Amino acid sequence: MAGGYIRMVKTVPQVYAYLYGRVERAKQIPAARRFVNAHTAANLRTLIERMQPDVVVCTHAFPCGVMAEYKRRFDPTLPVVGIVTDYVVHPFWLYPNIDAYAVATPEMQRTLLGRGILPDRVLLSGIPVDARFGQPRLDKHALRAALGLPLDRHIVLIMGGGIGIGPLDTMMRALGSVRAPLAAAVIVGRNGRLERRVVEAAERTSYPLRVFSFVENVHDFMHASDVLLSKPGGLTSSEALAARLPMVLVKPLPGPEEGNARYLLARHAALAATARTLPTIVGDLLASRERQGTLQARIELLRRPDAAVSVAARIAALLRERRSLAEKRDPSASRQCSPTPTPGGMGEWLKPTVC
Repeated sequence: MAGGYIRMVKTVPQVYAYLYGRVERAKQIPAARRFVNAHTAANLRTLIERMQPDVVVCTHAFPCGVMAEYKRRFDPTLPVVGIVTDYVVHPFWLYPNIDAYAVATPEMQRTLLGRGILPDRVLLSGIPVDARFGQPRLDKHALRAALGLPLDRHIVLIMGGGIGIGPLDTMMRALGSVRAPLAAAVIVGRNGRLERRVVEAAERTSYPLRVFSFVENVHDFMHASDVLLSKPGGLTSSEALAARLPMVLVKPLPGPEEGNARYLLARHAALAATARTLPTIVGDLLASRERQGTLQARIELLRRPDAAVSVAARIAALLRERRSLAEKRDPSASRQCSPTPTPGGMGEWLKPTVC
């Protein structure tokens, strides 16, 4: 699924945009989609029965549909949570037997309710991101020194997402026309071909520039930068909002990224640019503290750095509800509780306790 999506948006984006829009307007799930969901659910049965998960969390519409079919065919008691990681929600996400949804905006919440999802199953949380995007570990000057970035220039962060998609070399060339003193950090992700193209373009830039492949500390780069140039992926946009980093959106991919761009631009929490307008937009932003302040105020209204804690709490509550129902059916039932995420940080776990 992932490989097919990437090939399509790279080679025939207009076709993908047409198919996405057509399905978005459909009132029922296409028969081909139902067949794929049923086939994949059957393939997952052995894995799930072996693992015996307490809950299944889906961060993409495709596995959400598969798990909805799994619940229908094999185990209606298995809790499934859908976390929508964009600022729009596609109908492929929506199934009446999913136990909980986490969404980013009130508009998405209304969409789910309008499609018949029960109100107590919809959590308005924001998009979960690493807590470190919400709080820098060092001040901007110290972070730049640690990352090897200039201290006497504006820092422009250019990103292509984890899989490395986007006109990064085009953005790099356009920045050469900005009059303000700047330097750039380019993160290309896991895309060797794009990295080679970016490195070649970097040799012809007139300003300081560093190229990075996939990095684990994007939060440090965001906190060290003055502006982000990127396509508007849901996670990247949420991370930038949490980090209070102004965004200039360039060439969104068809489908949800176009929806993300519309949402952010309509709320004046980001700017949009083409290769032609990029130098003016970035230059004006860097030169005007008033523009920066206006953008920062809009960002503050949308940022949800604690979304992951809210979603984790909802998942924990869902598990407690499930255990309570099980105990009512069988009061003698007792087993080890699964580890529960601590509110204080990502990747930390409480010790299991006896239910």
